[in-house]
Amino acid sequence: MPGEVRGNGETDALPPPAGGPEMFINVQYVKDLSFENPRAPQSLIQPAVQPEVAINVDVKARNLNPEAYEVVLTINVNANAQGEPVFLVELAYAAVVTVRNAPEQMLAGLVLVETPRIMFPFARAIIANATRDGGFPPLLINPIDFADLLRRQQMAAQAETPATPTA
Repeated sequence: MPGEVRGNGETDALPPPAGGPEMFINVQYVKDLSFENPRAPQSLIQPAVQPEVAINVDVKARNLNPEAYEVVLTINVNANAQGEPVFLVELAYAAVVTVRNAPEQMLAGLVLVETPRIMFPFARAIIANATRDGGFPPLLINPIDFADLLRRQQMAAQAETPATPTA
């Protein structure tokens, strides 16, 4: 039966179709992590009002060779209460991904949507652990629509590019 798991951990899952697109995440790693608790210990001793939390997410990729890309998922969190910073978290979580046999129109989706979608649960756990280890409740970030994020980035890039006149 296809997809059956054998006792030794091997599967007899069907291989991808010959010549079809393939994507492999080779490695995931923390590229940069910063946690700041600027008002400690006061922020931990004197419970303030519920902080306002602002989360910014960005995805960038760079080509390492014709089939490999480094994808960096950057998440910045700023928590403020009554105009004062409570905590700041900055995470750059990266992966090296190999993409083979993908048509050009599919490449951005694989690298900038599917790869961060796979990476996100790991980055989310790192941020939750960092906030918990900093003395606060773990911050659990809601899932992110990376396809929408890519569309917004592409629209912003098109808006910044001046239109070239055509003859």
